[in-house]
Amino acid sequence: MIKVKKKKILIMSFQTQIEEKLNQSLKNKNKNLYPTLRLIVSAIKDAVIANRTKENKDLTDQDVIGILKKMRKQRNESCEIYKKAGRLELLETETKEIEIINSFLPKQLNEEETKKLCEAAIKTVGVSSIKDMGKVISELKKIHADVLDFKKVGAIIKTVLK
Repeated sequence: MIKVKKKKILIMSFQTQIEEKLNQSLKNKNKNLYPTLRLIVSAIKDAVIANRTKENKDLTDQDVIGILKKMRKQRNESCEIYKKAGRLELLETETKEIEIINSFLPKQLNEEETKKLCEAAIKTVGVSSIKDMGKVISELKKIHADVLDFKKVGAIIKTVLK
């Protein structure tokens, strides 16, 4: 008789993965990584605290991705301000933080792939004017919310529907 051990597949939540990465960076004394990871973990914990009043106390992976996207957006806005003000050292810090945040987010599609999806969505929805741009965007959000930059999407849809 042969005994076969079943392997347990350990699936970690997104939040747990980030916390593990923080612990590793603290152990390795990676001063470029752990300050940003601390900010991410702190933002997640703030969301958990805010969520306690609601029925669903746990954050889903989509909630964590939403937090990361918000953090990336804030840093992108800061980068623009620092560029205008000529604050290169602060710009560099923000850029590094964006890279770290992006490492946890799903990869964004490039300009060409985004344009193909926009054109396909326009055909699917059957719109012909910019007035119906919202319908196209909502269609794209249903399917591709994680991989599209909707700032680019808006610009592409405007050029296609002109």
